[in-house]
Amino acid sequence: MAKIYYDRDADLDFLKGKTVAVIGYGSQGHAHAQNLRDSGVKAVVALHGGSKSQARAQADGFEVYTVAEASKIADFIMFLTPDHLQADIYKTQVLPNMKPDAGLLFAHGFAVHFGQIVPPASHDVLMIAPKGPGHMVRAMYKEGKGVPCLIAVFQDASGKGKEYALAYASAIGGGRAGIIETTFREETETDLFGEQAVLCGGVCELMQQGFKTLVDAGYQPEMAYFECINEMKLIVDMIFEGGMSWMRYSISDTAKYGDMTAGPRVVGEESRKAMKQLLKEIQDGTFARDWILENQTGRPRMKKWAKAAQEAPHEAVGRELRKMMPWMEQKEVPKF
Repeated sequence: MAKIYYDRDADLDFLKGKTVAVIGYGSQGHAHAQNLRDSGVKAVVALHGGSKSQARAQADGFEVYTVAEASKIADFIMFLTPDHLQADIYKTQVLPNMKPDAGLLFAHGFAVHFGQIVPPASHDVLMIAPKGPGHMVRAMYKEGKGVPCLIAVFQDASGKGKEYALAYASAIGGGRAGIIETTFREETETDLFGEQAVLCGGVCELMQQGFKTLVDAGYQPEMAYFECINEMKLIVDMIFEGGMSWMRYSISDTAKYGDMTAGPRVVGEESRKAMKQLLKEIQDGTFARDWILENQTGRPRMKKWAKAAQEAPHEAVGRELRKMMPWMEQKEVPKF
């Protein structure tokens, strides 16, 4: 079992007199910057020229610099931009300008673990990763609570890497909930696997194929949508609140029996082999190389896939059914 650290294990004095440059002011960026500031840590915001987030960051009271400018004054530089942008930002704007001993911080290990960013040996390379969306990180902090955080030390040039990571995690509220130590490799590979095999790839495909099976068998699409897609939230919420045991305690006995008898048939040996292959491709860098190439060529496969996914029959059914749910704020993505 992992050791869990709390505020009592962290010393914010390690950040006293230091300046943290937060690159990006989106979901995570705004939360990190504001929580750091409210914990007494000097934080500045670094954005690319013309960023739509500049006005928001300035309205929130932050000094806003270009990434190059911020890198010159920062003792710690936190990357809170999408994975596929980080390597270019680092090579063109951070590396030529950062202090000789500036700490490089990340909330996800992809760029470092897969060698897209290779910092000089003279720099600490650390991870502080809240396990929740930025709005929750900020909201919990304001309530005197926190969101659990992961920390990792990839490169410990100062000999104080773990102390810096703990201090940063505590400053954004993680020490109130719990801080778990991991590695860049473990965080990156488990995160990618979870997204692909379960949370996004696995669950979405399962719901879509369930919907298709019922519709192909002649059932009304509205019924198929309710049973295979809409009600997923009810199940996930119960698991989120009390684990699978609470969900199974809460559902009907008929549903429990179906869970017991059908689950291992749907996710059987073929699915387990596919999961192991996915993990292998993550571990050996195959997925990372494919994803990097997809970005370098303008995302042709993703654009085609996204358009087809948006036009899938279950999406049209869902849009109509959500109109019947006044308690829910309707969400729509831009049309291709």
